[in-house]
Amino acid sequence: MSARESILGRIRARQGKSAVPTAAERDAVRTHIAAHPHNARPRGEWDVVARFREQALRLSSTLEVVESLALVPAAVARHVTGHALARQAVCWEEFAELDWGGAGMEVAIREARDGDSVGITGAFCAIAETGTLMTVSGPRTPATVSLLPETHIAVVRASRVVRGMEEAWQLLRDEMKSPPRAVNFISGPSRTADIEQTVTLGAHGPYRVHVILTN
Repeated sequence: MSARESILGRIRARQGKSAVPTAAERDAVRTHIAAHPHNARPRGEWDVVARFREQALRLSSTLEVVESLALVPAAVARHVTGHALARQAVCWEEFAELDWGGAGMEVAIREARDGDSVGITGAFCAIAETGTLMTVSGPRTPATVSLLPETHIAVVRASRVVRGMEEAWQLLRDEMKSPPRAVNFISGPSRTADIEQTVTLGAHGPYRVHVILTN
């Protein structure tokens, strides 16, 4: 039993319930969520992909559009070369088969470690309303790849751009049998204004977030 299951099991025991939720309990929760209406939301008739691009740029992310996944390695190489970075990166497993060597990139499929300067990830989805990336943790999607390197490059499929936060959570509920350990929302480079109200990038994470948008 994991620590998470142990903690939740003790809470349920104090409530006089079994350690594991029953099928009826799970169905009741799903029914409640499905019946719960969305709260008031801003009006927006915009195209979701165009809106995402606009908002991502507003958040100080950079963005390039390519026609297919096969063109991603060349786009990554252009970005790192433009910032005078070494052509080395760590990457999520889903992009392992891309032709990184052909683009002059040396890419390792693993979690990020101290000293890794570029991390390449996908995204569970992207949120058009705010220009935010949503990632979920897992064995094939380690969060460190987007958090530790100073440059985070995210590959986003246009089909995974949703209108707002409500649609993002609904997509997660529809596609994942159980919640991941962590859900991260990435809205541009890390920043803080704690010191004299001066915005500083890269305080708690990447200095750069570069989005490669593809079909």
